[in-house]
Amino acid sequence: MKSIFRNSISLFIVAVILMIIIPLPPFFLDLMFIINIGVAIIILLTTMYIKEALEFSVFPSLLLITTLFRLSLNVSSTRLILTNKGYAGAVIATFGNFVLQGNAVVGFIIFIIIVLVQFIVITKGAERVAEVTARFTLDAMPGKQMAIDADLSSGIITEQQAQLRRQNVQREADFYGAMDGATKFVKGDAIMSILVTFINFIGGVIIGMVQGGATFDAVLQTYSIATVGDGLVSQIPALLISTATSMIVTRAASESSLNVDLTNQLRSQPLVLIISGVVILSMALIPGFPKSQVIVMSVILIFLGSRLLKTKDIVTEPELPEESAEVSEEEYYRNIDNIYELIQIDPIAMEVGYSLIPLVDESSGGNFIDRVVMFRRQFAQDMGMVVPSVRLRDNGYLNPNQYLIKIKGEEVARGEILVDYYLALDPGNLTGEVDGIETIEPAYGIPSRWIKEDKKELAEIYGYTVIDPLSVLITHLSEVIKTHAHELLSRQDLNQLLNNIRESNELLVDEVVPGILSQGNLQKILGNLLKEGIPIKDMETILETISEYGSSVKDTEMLTEYVRQALKRTITRKWSEGGQIKVITLSTEIEKLIINSIGKNDKGSYLSLDPELMQKLVSQLIEQINKLKGEINIPIILTSPFVRGYFRKLLDQFYPKAIVLSFNEIDNSVQIQALGNIAI
Repeated sequence: MKSIFRNSISLFIVAVILMIIIPLPPFFLDLMFIINIGVAIIILLTTMYIKEALEFSVFPSLLLITTLFRLSLNVSSTRLILTNKGYAGAVIATFGNFVLQGNAVVGFIIFIIIVLVQFIVITKGAERVAEVTARFTLDAMPGKQMAIDADLSSGIITEQQAQLRRQNVQREADFYGAMDGATKFVKGDAIMSILVTFINFIGGVIIGMVQGGATFDAVLQTYSIATVGDGLVSQIPALLISTATSMIVTRAASESSLNVDLTNQLRSQPLVLIISGVVILSMALIPGFPKSQVIVMSVILIFLGSRLLKTKDIVTEPELPEESAEVSEEEYYRNIDNIYELIQIDPIAMEVGYSLIPLVDESSGGNFIDRVVMFRRQFAQDMGMVVPSVRLRDNGYLNPNQYLIKIKGEEVARGEILVDYYLALDPGNLTGEVDGIETIEPAYGIPSRWIKEDKKELAEIYGYTVIDPLSVLITHLSEVIKTHAHELLSRQDLNQLLNNIRESNELLVDEVVPGILSQGNLQKILGNLLKEGIPIKDMETILETISEYGSSVKDTEMLTEYVRQALKRTITRKWSEGGQIKVITLSTEIEKLIINSIGKNDKGSYLSLDPELMQKLVSQLIEQINKLKGEINIPIILTSPFVRGYFRKLLDQFYPKAIVLSFNEIDNSVQIQALGNIAI
């Protein structure tokens, strides 16, 4: 049924175009005029009952079709009027006789007034409103997109809801842009109606007198009826559709249909009705004014206003006292489902003091959300994991300049920012000092100073690295997220990653999960990689490695080592620079001691090293790192494959920033440069 209806619409449009060429008999033309009026009424009522313009998004195209339909009817009716002695069907004759009432001059005046009202008042206004609305809608698009991204980042909406909102913003811009052009059809239609009317009349008079040999009075009577009737039959639907056009482009702030909005908003101001009734009643004092009509109208308005005022007093009750509010809250939490809302934990949350609110609040001009969105995108490209939304809150218990970062409801970092200052970081090779408030950069612990804006250029000349307050905040947040990425990888995130791989390699995913490894153990392996800063983008390689070794190796720690070795190109690219990688090595004796200290139990293997020896190892490492501070930014310790995992766990307690790699994790194309050696 739907396909038949769709095809009939296409056939109708083709038929409309053919009507311009093919002559129509009066009976068929009457049917087309009635269809034209019916369609115009349907369109007008539709625009009154929709809640928002996008519910009738086909309107611009429909406007073109109806305009073309009316013009084709005008051509057909003109052909009949000029070739059939002024008779073009019963509809045109009826409209002409009804309006003219035997007086051609009065009929023409009424017709001209209708056309001018449509052209000058309705069409011109609709054209201007559509033009302004289109411009402002297009200008507002970036702001709306940013607001959607902000809601998505703060967790107010889901990804699907954000996508739907973006589509609606785009559709709204396209709709009003199309309406701006479509209103020109209505304007052109009004102009054509005037021209067709004069063509019909002048052409009819010439044909009637020259070719038909009739008198001027007879010709005037015949063709005036046909001309005015034809003009009205086309102009009444045109007037309805012009009104519909104006209606749809002025529905900017509507929350419901026109009928509901109009009723509710007029009922909300009963005093307006009462005052209007009193003003109209005072007009009865004017000599010659019709008193009965004035009194009836004023009584109706005063009566309606009084009734609405009483209704409003009943509905608008005073606010409940605090005791009642507490009771309603208790009632709310009687529903056990509402209590679950209180125990929801945000994966990432940031709380700020009141001085930092303008820095993070989009409505105050802050672009914190945009920066978070860009970081999320970059992190996904680099690490292969999507960072969850960051929940923002203000915290009145914090120092006004402080902020804190929470992971899964618990504080993991905090810092302090001076909004009106810049942070000048000391890279260690300054040529001069700039005055400022001494502090420590929160993300990397670099000695820094808060300086005023007027000292920014001087600080850069002296060699400081100067960053704005928002960059300090974003940098700290990003580093915290990188450090805790392994905690943020949820089972749902893992499922999404597997679904992405399943689209291209379903066989591999089904073989590994749950055939060889459970989702929980796979999550542990990916968490181990993320904890040491290893990207998990290459999921196919990870799954293939697990497929190869997982049947015989069940220890997730050992499987992690095999996966790391399979990702050696990724690891090498991440930690090498200029075709070489600078490392600190372990002596053979230390590696032997570590191997001999490995114990096993039911839960797996563990390192049981003598505490004194452990302390010496850490002291040696820190001493080597301090010696090489000027040559390497991040210390990399190179070990044998078997020792790597155990030594990494050992350093986790004392020096978590150190990177521990094995020989098997470095690609042959890179030169290894040993800058130091740890020995006892």
